Amino acid sequence: MNRCALASAILLAGCSSGPRLVSTPNLDVVRMERLPAPTRPDLVAADRASFIGPLDTIGVDVFNVPDLTRELRVDASGRISMPLIGEMDVRGKTANEVAAMIEAQLDRYVRNPQVTVNVRNSVSQVVTVDGSVNEPGLYPVTNQTTLVRAVASAKGLSEFGRSEDVVILRTVNNRRIAGLYNLDAIRRGTYEDPPIFANDLVIVGDSKERRMFQDFLAIAPLLSAPLIVALQ
Repeated sequence: MNRCALASAILLAGCSSGPRLVSTPNLDVVRMERLPAPTRPDLVAADRASFIGPLDTIGVDVFNVPDLTRELRVDASGRISMPLIGEMDVRGKTANEVAAMIEAQLDRYVRNPQVTVNVRNSVSQVVTVDGSVNEPGLYPVTNQTTLVRAVASAKGLSEFGRSEDVVILRTVNNRRIAGLYNLDAIRRGTYEDPPIFANDLVIVGDSKERRMFQDFLAIAPLLSAPLIVALQ
């Protein structure tokens, strides 16, 4: 059974005397007495590259060279400064990539340098949640962050928030992409809870981005999938 089918499974215990439910193309009916426990892979989110950005704090550990082991804060332009090396641009690189860069530069001064870089504090990997939520703001992004979780981080919809008026704005290859989502449809399992990435903007409620979808919704008011458009 695929993940979508399992997510759509129905508990049928005690219903043998009622009408028999059958599977559909979008729903697998599963007969079991209780909701199954997740397996180990189900509990681990897929790995996602995490990139270093301005104002992040990283730890640099040079094996057997304590004078070069230190904690560094990335400046606003995305650079760090290391003894013997000077300034390095680490913006948009992973911790492993930065470690390899430092090793290559230290090779002139240290025999077979072994460098480990860890992100101690990240302020660049965030999503902005705005609009009709109880606590708009910037929230950390991990490989487990999804739209529903991002909205929950902002303490959910406000009094006038509408679950069908949720827009994700994202830049892909220097092009702005907007997606209109319905939180209730996600909760019902109509379609997947989309992953959220750093620099995404989630807007709940009325906005100029939401109004762009009016013409599409006039044609197809009941959407069974998110509506994605590229902005001009």
